[in-house]
Amino acid sequence: MEDGKGRVCVTGGNGFIGSWIIKRLLEDGYSVNATVRSHPDLSFLTNLPEASKKLQIFKNADLNKPESFKEAIEGCMGVVHVATPLDLDDPEEALTKRSIDGALGILKACVASKTVKRVVYTSSGVTVSFDGKEDKNNNEMKDERCWSDIDYLRSLKTTLGWWSYAVCKTLTEKAMLEFGEEHGLDVVTLLPTHVLGPFICPKLHGSHRTTLDLAFGGGDPGAYLQTPGVHVDDVAKAHIFLLEHPNPKGRYICSACVITNEDVYEILSVKYPEFQIPPRHYLKEMKGPKFSAPSSQKLIDAGFEFKYGVEEIIVDSIESCKEKGYL
Repeated sequence: MEDGKGRVCVTGGNGFIGSWIIKRLLEDGYSVNATVRSHPDLSFLTNLPEASKKLQIFKNADLNKPESFKEAIEGCMGVVHVATPLDLDDPEEALTKRSIDGALGILKACVASKTVKRVVYTSSGVTVSFDGKEDKNNNEMKDERCWSDIDYLRSLKTTLGWWSYAVCKTLTEKAMLEFGEEHGLDVVTLLPTHVLGPFICPKLHGSHRTTLDLAFGGGDPGAYLQTPGVHVDDVAKAHIFLLEHPNPKGRYICSACVITNEDVYEILSVKYPEFQIPPRHYLKEMKGPKFSAPSSQKLIDAGFEFKYGVEEIIVDSIESCKEKGYL
């Protein structure tokens, strides 16, 4: 038995969410095996506190080659599967096959390890939000009983740039939960909405650009007028919460608040007068989708507490973007 709380494998460790989960796990006393695809500089991981003692990085882990995760999973008590294909120019079928084959290969390695007690999969709020009923003026709040409708998502391919990502996440989550039930493996899924906040990885996450469009000067055709959001630190803590929970079941939505362009505008106006933001009347001229928030009540009822609200999410995101030279 190794020191601390045990060893956890985190896939997709060089991404926005994965790297923050690793940071939190190390702070909480875990040892971590992180899988990454080839990356020129991983110092943002290796320089984390406790990393020299408790972090092992496994390079060239590829969802196209599920066997490439086997070594990183061996000896772990838990797996947090964050890695997901984001090649949205690829055909939907290829994207989904890569995601599902990779996920099931990871789960098979978990069964074979004889040490993995639980798998937490980073799904997405998009797997509950598009059941097609929004066209029928159905204002009922979505929860874990809801599943996005695949045919409906496909019908949005001309209006929703990431429709194939939503299909991929929905089908992968279903496949992982079904595998867990069939093979007696404890699999739970976390469904974050738009994840924002500070980041240690060098690359700007898409959620920052689309949600904080006004901070970047406005005009991004993919920007949102309103979106449910959650702080990356709450997302990381929610993963660990489910990893440690005595008896979690199924799916858990993770969404703290709704962020609007009005929220972003007010915070920029007060806290960042140096930014060249458009005049207020520009808000009325902006076009883009308005997404409502699904319910996180199941996660809250299980005992989880969200720490961050709208202002903290926006300010922490902007400060990190400034620090990294994006603003």
